Amino acid sequence: MKRTDLERALRMAGCYLKREGASHCLWINPRTGVVEAVPRHAEIKEPLARKILKSLSA
Repeated sequence: MKRTDLERALRMAGCYLKREGASHCLWINPRTGVVEAVPRHAEIKEPLARKILKSLSA
C-alpha cells in the first residue's frame, strides 16, 4: 500500500499527524488517544498497514 493511501485512510477515520520524525511519522486517534508510528517509506507492506489501521481503530 502506498503511504499516501494509508494517510488518506487515517485522515478519513479522524486521525491526525502528531509529529514527523526522521524515519517515522506519529499519528494519533483523538477519540482513543492511541498513537502509532507510520514509516516514511513510499510503499508500506500490507500486513503493517492493516496493523496500523486496526490499532488506530480506522
